[in-house]
Amino acid sequence: MTISCLRELQGKMANDPHFTGSTRRVWVPGPVIIGAGPSGLAAAACLKEKGVPSVVLERSNCIASLWQNKTYDRLRLHLPKKFCELPMMPFPEDYPEYPSKQQFVEYLENYAKRFGIMPVFEQEVESAEYDECVGLWRVKSVGLKGEEMEYVCRWLVVATGENAEAVVPEIKGMADFRGEVRHTSEYKNGSRFSGKKVLVVGSGNSGMEVCLDLCNYNAHPSLIVRDSVHVLPREMLGRSTFGLSMWLLKWLPIRLVDRFLLIMSWLIFGDTASFGLERPKVGPLELKGKTGKTPVLDVGTLAKIKSGDIKIHPSIQSVGNHDVRFVNGRVEKFDAIILATGYRSNTPSWLKENQMFSEKDGMPRKTFPQGWKGDYGLYAVGFSRRGLFGSSMDAKRVSEDIERLWKAEAKQLSKTIGRSFSLQC
Repeated sequence: MTISCLRELQGKMANDPHFTGSTRRVWVPGPVIIGAGPSGLAAAACLKEKGVPSVVLERSNCIASLWQNKTYDRLRLHLPKKFCELPMMPFPEDYPEYPSKQQFVEYLENYAKRFGIMPVFEQEVESAEYDECVGLWRVKSVGLKGEEMEYVCRWLVVATGENAEAVVPEIKGMADFRGEVRHTSEYKNGSRFSGKKVLVVGSGNSGMEVCLDLCNYNAHPSLIVRDSVHVLPREMLGRSTFGLSMWLLKWLPIRLVDRFLLIMSWLIFGDTASFGLERPKVGPLELKGKTGKTPVLDVGTLAKIKSGDIKIHPSIQSVGNHDVRFVNGRVEKFDAIILATGYRSNTPSWLKENQMFSEKDGMPRKTFPQGWKGDYGLYAVGFSRRGLFGSSMDAKRVSEDIERLWKAEAKQLSKTIGRSFSLQC
């Protein structure tokens, strides 16, 4: 970044009609990282270990706001802790194999302290755009009290992840429903639903676990299963299903591993189609790779479905008053509806580019493992559809690439200053 480029940028900023004179503008010598969740923390830590400074912007008032504010109490990591640790810091040895939500948040807070990561909180990024004239990114944000900021940087790391915004589907007649309606991002536990009939929409890991939680609080849950779904035991043959799968993939093709997983699941669960859970024709690992759809790892929900404590229903046709009509014509009354309909990326709402990220779903256009790098110093961490394990891999790749460019530009700048000094002498 030369002095002439900085002067040119200052001139452009002065004439920018979108910002007033009260806007604070900050030059960031290293990358700006958007998001202080696990992905953003991992990226910042890896960069710091390589001597590259960064600024982390976070719209909430804490790190890992999704985990702290929008998850249910009984949540635990679905995979063993060794597959969920961030770079350069394992989980404490006394943590269980599947750490709780509280333990994971504590781990992340200690991670941030260890690497000296201090995000700038309550900064809602409104836009991030590459300025081709000066070869820099301009990140515009608004604080809690409406104060405007602009961060100018050479590299931009998008770490807002796949789960930035709750997905709320449009269901005919939902506005007329007189019971309680909430997304799982607002659900903590089933204590308030004791004795009530609750319809859970969505048969992923969250929907299955919320149903189990409702049973534990003596509610009467029903589960909407619109599509086929793979349900696997969390552990088989004394090992985690995920860990066993990763080991088998070293020696066998993915379709053989899928066949093994399905045979073991049938031996443990029986035919899941017999109680309303049809399996996809494509195996669980192959389906995950092609579509990103994660198989459900059962933690006790299937037993409740088999016993009839959790009832299975097809898609909703319409809702009205306390009634829900299903596509098979059946009508039932419910006291509450919980939407376990997941989350989506929000990058299209603020990232002003359409080459690396799709405007349709906010995900990188290139699939794993190529989706972590774009053009003009744009990077992504946490969009690989491979959970925390994928975030760690992305963070390492991004930090290595930026370190290489950082050193090259520092070397070039040193030569430029050296020549200038020689001429003056």
